[in-house]
Amino acid sequence: MMMSLGMFLFSLETLVYQEFQRQTEWRHASTSRIGTNPARQFAGRGDDTITLPGVLIPGLAGTALSLDTLRYMADTGKAWPLVEGTGRIYGAWVIESLHETRSVFFSDGTARRIEFTLTLQRIDDGKVDLLGTLTSTAGNVLRRVLM
Repeated sequence: MMMSLGMFLFSLETLVYQEFQRQTEWRHASTSRIGTNPARQFAGRGDDTITLPGVLIPGLAGTALSLDTLRYMADTGKAWPLVEGTGRIYGAWVIESLHETRSVFFSDGTARRIEFTLTLQRIDDGKVDLLGTLTSTAGNVLRRVLM
């Protein structure tokens, strides 16, 4: 396992990302002053974003069902704990966007190659009411797939 987002595991069987990009911002309020530089005051932490770009090659590594699972998780509006395979805990994250590009098709239209970019935003860890649950998500994803 490379990483888990909630109960979704990033691995060769599901979805493999090629890069882990993280951008953290800090806010500094600015007040104009006459005759000198603006005064700045630290206003706290800003956005924390993780971007996971990768390539999915169904039949070789991963399954397109994994992208559907992530979309359903995003549809819930819930936050998910993000844990690296090493055990490092990143906190609670929401899925902000999932970009997908399909190419190299079989004759029936099935894509042989799917490039994706998953973007996650960190939320306040104290808001545990926003966390998604395994039972409701797993059951609903399976129902959607089987229908």
